[in-house]
Amino acid sequence: MIELKNAGKQYRQGGREIVALRDISLHIGQGEFLSIMGPSGSGKSTLLNLMGGLDQPTSGEVFINNRPLHNISDNELTLIRRRHVGYIFQFFNLLPLLTAAENVGLPLLLDGIPFSKIKPMAVALLEKVGLGQRIEHRPEQLSGGEMQRVAIARALITTPAVILADEPTGNLDSHTSEEIFLLLKALNDQGQTIVMVTHDSKAAAYGTRIITLKDGALAEDIALGECAS
Repeated sequence: MIELKNAGKQYRQGGREIVALRDISLHIGQGEFLSIMGPSGSGKSTLLNLMGGLDQPTSGEVFINNRPLHNISDNELTLIRRRHVGYIFQFFNLLPLLTAAENVGLPLLLDGIPFSKIKPMAVALLEKVGLGQRIEHRPEQLSGGEMQRVAIARALITTPAVILADEPTGNLDSHTSEEIFLLLKALNDQGQTIVMVTHDSKAAAYGTRIITLKDGALAEDIALGECAS
C-alpha cells in the first residue's frame, strides 16, 4: 500500500540546513489504521506529506500502490494525489459558497465529471457519514463536527487507496472528536486504509498500529491489533 525506503527530508532555513526526517523505512499494508505520534517538530506532518505526494523526499524512495512518489513530475504527482489519496485536514478546507454535496464532489468535478453524475455518489457518502439531512447546507450552516464529516466524505469520493488525516479533530471539542474517531474506525473496519497524525495517545489508540517519531527518526513501532483486511 505505502512504502518508504530510507526516506529523508531536509530543507534550508536561512543559511541553516534543517533535517525534518532521517532514514525512514516503513511499510503500511492494506487495511491498516496507522497513528503517527511524536512531539512538536518531530516530523509527523512532513512524513504524512511524503506519503501523500504533497512533498517529495530529498533522499530515499516513497511508493503508493507500487507507484513511485519520488523523482516524478508535478503533473504525475497531481494525478496520483487526486486518484489514490484522500485527505482530511484540521481546518476542513471546505469552499464556503458550495453546498455539502458540492464540496464532497469537488475532487471529481476537478476531473471534469458533470455534477449531475457526481451528486448521487456525494449524497450516498453524506448519508454514510450521518449527514443525509445536510446535503444542501453550506459550511456556515454546519457545526465543526459536521464540516469535518463533509471533509471525510469528500476524502472518500474518489475511492482512494488511503486516507491521510492530519490532526483531524484539532479544532473540535472532546465529544465531537470522539465521534470523528469512531467514524474513522468504522471506515477502517470496512477495509479503508487510514494514516492519522495525532498528538493524543487516546486518539492514537483507535488505530491498529502506532509509530512514534523523535527528531525526525522512527523511534517506536507498536502493533495494536489486526488489519481490517
